[in-house]
Formats: sequence, C-alpha cells, structure tokens
Amino acid sequence: MKSEPVLEIDLPGIPKLRSGKVREIFDLGDQLLMVATDRISAFDVILPNGIPRKGEILTQISFFWFQQFQSWVPNHLLAGPEDPLPPVLGPYAKLLHRRSMLVCKAQPLPVECIVRGYLAGSAWKEYRQRGSVSGIPLPPGMQESEELPEPIFTPSTKAQKGHDQNISFDEVRRFLGEDLACQVRDLSLRIYQEARAYARSRGILIADTKFEFGLHQGKLLLIDEVLTPDSSRFWPADQYQPGRPQPSFDKQYVRDYLESVSWNKQSPGPVLPPEIVSATAARYMEAYERLTGRQL
Repeated sequence: MKSEPVLEIDLPGIPKLRSGKVREIFDLGDQLLMVATDRISAFDVILPNGIPRKGEILTQISFFWFQQFQSWVPNHLLAGPEDPLPPVLGPYAKLLHRRSMLVCKAQPLPVECIVRGYLAGSAWKEYRQRGSVSGIPLPPGMQESEELPEPIFTPSTKAQKGHDQNISFDEVRRFLGEDLACQVRDLSLRIYQEARAYARSRGILIADTKFEFGLHQGKLLLIDEVLTPDSSRFWPADQYQPGRPQPSFDKQYVRDYLESVSWNKQSPGPVLPPEIVSATAARYMEAYERLTGRQL
C-alpha cells in the first residue's frame, strides 16, 4: 500500500469550480466531476501531509453505500465505479482512477443532516453541560459513548468557513419548508438505521454520521459522500466499552494525536509523523475492507 498521497488535483482544460478540505469539484457542462484527494483536515484545518489512498477509500465506500440504498433513496451518481470516464478525461484516467465520481448538478440543501446513535464528541460535551443534545433531552446518568435510546436527528448549518452551527428542527422547517424538512429528517434516520445494522454485522459500530441532500429538477437526491470515515464515527464493535472514548476507524485517531501536541488549532497545522500517517491509513483501509468484504 506504499504510495505518495495525492494532495492537489488540477486537470488542465477542465474548469475547477471549487476546492474543499478533501474534494475538488470540476465542471463538465451538464455534469460535475467530484475528485477526492488524500488531504486530511482536523479542527477545520487542512494538515500539511495527507493519508495515502484516503481519497480512493472514501470514494469507494460512498459508491458502496449509494448502491446499497439506490432502490429507495435516489442519489446524484451518473456513473458507477467501474464505468468509463468521459473521453475528455482520458488523459487523466490514471490520476482519477477510484477517486472520482460523475454526478448531476444538484442544488445542495443548506443543512447538514446529522444523525447520532451514541453519545460522543460534541454531543457528549453538551450532554454533560445541559443533559441534552441539540436541545433534545436525554435520560440522566448516561456515560460517554453510550448508545442512545434511539437515534436522534441533530441538524446543523453548512458553514463555508469555520464551524457548522447546530440548529433546531424548527429552524430546518424555516429553511426548507415542512414537507422537505420532514423528508430529509426521516430519510436520514432510516439510512442511518439500515447502515448501522449492516455495519454492526461487519464488526463496525457507526456512532454518528452526516448526510447531504440536494434538489435536481425538483427531485430530492442523496449527494456528496455517504457513511465514510470522514463523515462518520466508526468504532470496532469488539472493543466497544461505554464510559470512555472509543478506538476508531476514522480520523479521530489523528485528532487524538493533535490533542497530545502543543498546537493552537490554527493554520498551519503540524506535519503528521510517519507512524500516525501509516496507522491512520491502515484504519481507513480496514474500514473499507470490513464494510465491503473486498480489497482495494
């Protein structure tokens, strides 16, 4: 698995619409090309070095989940993982292999659809302070990492820079209208519950995750990435123990390292040591192999 991480992607002659923390978005006329780099961010800062093959893993996990749900959740994919790229991308086929998606030009909804099944991260912090998560009261006496009585929908805004802001479901209604708000909430909860049951059978607990939806020709679509180690907390089921932070298959391992060094969480971020890069890459790959039953 030894390879250099891909940190920047430019395709001469193909207009780049935007560059995110991980993804580059290119304009193909009536389609978009989404390409996942190997960049890794933490605390809203892109770190100087990346995780080899991370972009491939994120893309292939998303393909896997899109295919799992496609019979009842329409998505923005225009081509499958094995379909050939358009001829205009031929010169870049090797670079784009396994890390790119052709998608339709959906209009993203201005809401992050977050579903939580366990008490972790910012949810644990709020619970200790207020006994609630996103204003939703929870039973007293719960422990860190404990499974919630039932999954909860905790939406947030989509910030272009800095942190997203948690919002109430009433605010989602104001943004989207009653029907669309209920639709994205109910779809988010159902996708999470089905994915959680499947992942548990493969030895992974999905503690929480976020979904994005968009509208295309009036139709609601599941877009962006789905249930990846970047958009979710993945925990090994055989090591799960409430009352403490959990080992993970996601970038929490990187966050934990960064918390252990003297860094003010402002850009530029510190260079990750080789052992942290290697261990993180192995965790991403194991998540892919456990979920799909395949090797990349």
